[in-house]
Amino acid sequence: MSSLRIVALLLIVGGVLGLVYHHFSYTQNTEAAKIGSVELTVAKQHTVDVPEWAAIGAVVAGVALLLFGGSAKR
Repeated sequence: MSSLRIVALLLIVGGVLGLVYHHFSYTQNTEAAKIGSVELTVAKQHTVDVPEWAAIGAVVAGVALLLFGGSAKR
């Protein structure tokens, strides 16, 4: 499988996931203080919203790469 085809499939899968879930969250752990052997860490949760237009654009771009990506003559 060519790298162009892999990129196209990743765009399609990512776009569909963006349309289904609309947002995703991740946790960032940071070290707030360290005094001797005592450490204080803070866990902060971030939420990223995926715009609908970006998800649709990723699906369209992936489909276009699958259909027309390999047909260009060199």
